Amino acid sequence: MHHARLLLAAALALGTALPAGAQTLTAGTTPLAGTQPLIPAACPAAKTLARLTVPLARTSAKLRAGEPVTIVAIGSSSTAGAGATSADAAYPGRLQAMLRERFPGADITVVNRGVNGQDAPEMLARFDADVAAAKPTLVLWQSGVNALFRADGPATAEALLREAVARVRALDADLVLVDPQYAPRVIDDADTAQMLGTIDRVAAEEGVGVYHRFALMRDWHEKAGMSFDTFLWKDKFHLNDWGYNCFARDLGRAMVANIESQQRSADMVPAAPKASPASTPAAALPAIRTATP
Repeated sequence: MHHARLLLAAALALGTALPAGAQTLTAGTTPLAGTQPLIPAACPAAKTLARLTVPLARTSAKLRAGEPVTIVAIGSSSTAGAGATSADAAYPGRLQAMLRERFPGADITVVNRGVNGQDAPEMLARFDADVAAAKPTLVLWQSGVNALFRADGPATAEALLREAVARVRALDADLVLVDPQYAPRVIDDADTAQMLGTIDRVAAEEGVGVYHRFALMRDWHEKAGMSFDTFLWKDKFHLNDWGYNCFARDLGRAMVANIESQQRSADMVPAAPKASPASTPAAALPAIRTATP
């Protein structure tokens, strides 16, 4: 019990939300009957290569200038937070908390525009009201999951993604595509590999970022040795509180690394030297005099 209390304290200190009824147990401890399996007290170290390789230029510039940053997360139930114990425990809420912690002086808002059961056609239909109206600095577009379960989903995914990119680009906002979650129903679908490839290819050709949620969660299962019960809700499809939190924190780390890299680069650019009157080329003087009333 002493170890369990220490682990729970560590989880709270790290901002890690634990699912209701979950236990934090030391290695080799057997869970009590009727309780959930072992839930780690902290997120595992990220081992994937899922990084944001496209600069979040607008987001970085606004943070640097001290201007408000609005991030709109649009998607389906895994954005809305199905499986979470509260709205704040969904990934947009956890991401907002993480970014505000990292940039304490910044005005950062993450707006959750997830709707259960939707995919790109429905998201595009409400784009103006749910995305454009918020005047976002950055849009997180979660797509591809429910497309796997539509008859024409894989065939229409590319055109819909390209339309989404065009709509976000017209807002002069940064964009990050978020690919499907790693869960039994997704893994078992014959079109999953094609969908992941389509998202990567469209992102590369359009010059936008893509966050590989599938790869992150696969690492939890295959490399960290976690059972699906550890990070998925009871439906074995949606994330639980721990899963949403660790997904948001890894996405947040990728965003912060991207933003800080750009800010360091901006700090290293020397200011343009100011020309003194004495150093003004003689050839330029007639033009200057001519322009003088």
